[in-house]
Amino acid sequence: MAKWLRPPSIIESLPFKDSEEMERWNGRVALVTGAVDKIRAIAEEDEVKAAPGKLVAIKCDLTKESEILSLFDEIRRTFGRLDVCINNAGLGFDMPLLTATTSGMRNILDVNVLALCICTQQAVKLMQEKGVDDGQIIHISSVGGHFMPTIGLMGAHFYCSTKFMVRALTEGLRKELKALNSHIRIASLSPGLVDTEFFNNYFKEDPSVISSGLFGNIKALETKDMADSVIHILKAPPHVEIHDIIVRPYDL
Repeated sequence: MAKWLRPPSIIESLPFKDSEEMERWNGRVALVTGAVDKIRAIAEEDEVKAAPGKLVAIKCDLTKESEILSLFDEIRRTFGRLDVCINNAGLGFDMPLLTATTSGMRNILDVNVLALCICTQQAVKLMQEKGVDDGQIIHISSVGGHFMPTIGLMGAHFYCSTKFMVRALTEGLRKELKALNSHIRIASLSPGLVDTEFFNNYFKEDPSVISSGLFGNIKALETKDMADSVIHILKAPPHVEIHDIIVRPYDL
């Protein structure tokens, strides 16, 4: 099975000046995990280049703990702090439980669960080191972490199981942070069908599933809808902790 690289990007000096709620994030540092091609493409967009702050793509194999730890060492050396960690990397295959391979299941677990846990551990550790007590952790999860699919995606059951774990981990992390009297907040964003490359990768062994119109006339969510939801979380005042948001297409 191919090695899955999930290179994070670092946003230095977050460029938020459009609202009073976002003002506190000006000059902060955020880590966003995700796919290499998308992050590099975004970094090259004229609008991004012209914006305040800086977007840096860093290569990291999230299936390897040593590379994740090296990533956070680089953040510590280069940026000196971390204020926001968005665990956006995710992996799924068309892999029914009764026929799933051990290597396939392990690969999904490594990215969807273990990498998320290690990144969160290291993010909180760095925030605490640097006295950042108002940081924000955001897990990009899935509606598959709330219920199993009902539209024939039998091969998604293991993927959904990892997202159920993310929901449990989010609540567990919230309780542990509260026990430390920390004001670092944790949130989970659970989207439904989003217009990304996910299903092209999911059905890469049988692309005809996509071309045959698996989802009919359903209008999928756009990535901007997810970005708006992340901004909504970041805008929350200090006394509000947005814990879990489900966003789904109206037609689904």
